[in-house]
Amino acid sequence: MSAILEIDHVTRRFAGLIAVNDVSFTLNEGEILGVIGPNGAGKTTLVSLISGTLAPSSGNIRFQGHSITAQPAFRRARLGIGRTFQIMRPFPGLSVLDNVAVGALFGHGKGTSDLQEARKKARRHLEFVGLDRFADQRADELGGPGRKRLELAKALAMEPKLLLCDEVMAGLNHVEIDEVIGVIRKVRDSGITILVIEHVIKAIKSLSDRLLVIHHGEKIADGEPDAVLSDKTVVEAYLGKRRA
Repeated sequence: MSAILEIDHVTRRFAGLIAVNDVSFTLNEGEILGVIGPNGAGKTTLVSLISGTLAPSSGNIRFQGHSITAQPAFRRARLGIGRTFQIMRPFPGLSVLDNVAVGALFGHGKGTSDLQEARKKARRHLEFVGLDRFADQRADELGGPGRKRLELAKALAMEPKLLLCDEVMAGLNHVEIDEVIGVIRKVRDSGITILVIEHVIKAIKSLSDRLLVIHHGEKIADGEPDAVLSDKTVVEAYLGKRRA
């Protein structure tokens, strides 16, 4: 497998706080990489550095072999990097369909300038995530599980090559988690590489090809899920000393 994303000694400082500290890893095409760690570990900051909503203080980010460290977020989106957000904020007043159509208008490549074509694409993505029956409903009327699926549909409408998912299973029950896992697997099977942040250990273990663990902004483990979750440092830092 070839690398689609390379993170090379990336650091992000906020005044005196180091949120991400000298992190390096590679994500290969077709992989699902799970990112875990305690609250405040720097996971969402890492996703923001990859997507371009934050700039690194130092280090380099390469996408498909080319440095994107200085590229703004909209250019990265057009190169093929999509993301969901932990705090779900649908465009107020727009229907579910038109929320997703926005992604089709401004996504990978140059998107499409035709609204009707964007809506056709949006309907396909809504059907893919199981939201097609809510297409004409106002997006801000969706409940939590629906908004999670909407985040996925909006990101997929941008036709990404790499999808960054930030806690798309948070707050869901066991049935809803299994449904989202199924959707994410379908996304990978469609040819999209995925990086997913999640706290539900059972879910992230079953979903991921590899796990990356962040603690106090630093990478403390990277490898196959079983090996990572049995690592003493990971157990003590994240899973609890009682499991060591």
